[in-house]
Amino acid sequence: MDKKAFVTKEMIEDIVKTYPTPFHIYDEKGIRENARALKEAFSWNPGYKEFFAVKATPNPFLIRILQEYGCGCDCSSYTELMLSDAVGVKGEDIMFSSNDTPAEDFVLAAKIGATINLDDITHIDFLERTLGYLPKTLSCRYNPGGYFSLGTDIMDNPGDAKYGFTTEQMFEGFRILKAKGVENFGIHAFLASNTVTNEYYPTLAKQLFELAVKLKEETGVHIGFINLSGGIGIPYRPDQEPNDIKVIGESVRKVYEEVLVPAGMGNVAIYTELGRFMMGPYGHLVTKVIHQKHTHKEYVGVDACAVNLMRPAMYGAYHHITVLGKENEPHDHKYDVTGSLCENNDKFAIDRMLPQVEAGDYLAIHDTGAHGFSMGYNYNGKLKSAELLLHEDGTVEMIRRAETPKDYFATFDGFEIYDRMFPGQEPKK
Repeated sequence: MDKKAFVTKEMIEDIVKTYPTPFHIYDEKGIRENARALKEAFSWNPGYKEFFAVKATPNPFLIRILQEYGCGCDCSSYTELMLSDAVGVKGEDIMFSSNDTPAEDFVLAAKIGATINLDDITHIDFLERTLGYLPKTLSCRYNPGGYFSLGTDIMDNPGDAKYGFTTEQMFEGFRILKAKGVENFGIHAFLASNTVTNEYYPTLAKQLFELAVKLKEETGVHIGFINLSGGIGIPYRPDQEPNDIKVIGESVRKVYEEVLVPAGMGNVAIYTELGRFMMGPYGHLVTKVIHQKHTHKEYVGVDACAVNLMRPAMYGAYHHITVLGKENEPHDHKYDVTGSLCENNDKFAIDRMLPQVEAGDYLAIHDTGAHGFSMGYNYNGKLKSAELLLHEDGTVEMIRRAETPKDYFATFDGFEIYDRMFPGQEPKK
């Protein structure tokens, strides 16, 4: 697969006249096309809904685009619930999937009518004590343990994950919840992360559908929905083939008709909670080369750092890099592309073959539309960048301003550092 940036050198040179690098920029056209394709792929299921994983890209401007295609929100914290509610996502359009959950988070989820997805069997009593009742609709997160495999390939290790009920606990939990008056049940599972294969969802779906049939038969509960969660990944590397969401949707439909329909469960709604798939490919971190260093290796120093994109430092994750304006030049120079943090893992690429890079070049770091800006932090006093939206008509809108020193010092109540240093001055934008 040829990974091409959705921005050009000329576009960025124009944008930086208003918005200096580094910044994350998102492609509205790509986001819309992808949302339409997902909706169509699961249109065979009347109750289908995508609950966008807010943690991936918590920006109200982008969430509103997805709302136009019927998407809700998957939230995992108090502030994500607040954000979703403020954007206008309401009630059953919010799925609250949390773990080690504080009581106040459950209270807010119930207050705004979100569907609560319990992570542990002990949370049944905790939720009832917290609210004084149990909602009529509840979901439980399932973790079968062991390894999740496709054929002979091990995809992930659910048995080592902190999430979910065991198989035995699912049956016990459903019996307890039914006895306490819960009427509508959901099943949720996330068993593998960032899979780049069309087989993950249908394989997961078969496991959950078979579990649902047994739960209905043995506990007598009404199962209203099955949530396949996330896990559909994106091709970060150029040699990876992207998932085909149309094929995935059709494969899930076949399993649905093989397992659920014969069991009299042909009215079960299918939910998904995709973050990376929805947004990942449609974001770039754009950064400017400000230094070059020639020591034991060749280094390219840019004005972004791990604060702006943590994944390479945290996971050793690959993100493709385009040197804008040099797309057709030979990749015959080997570089480490680094930021300025006082940490040696602050590298966007190690031993990466690129065209010859010079100070002043702009780099587009691909696939930062999910888990990019959202994982940012302020180590070394670094400030988070702006977020921009490239509209379909070619115009650019700032959808989150860059942080300023005043933002950084804002939580030191009663100790106004910025105002002491710069009395009467507004921070630079």
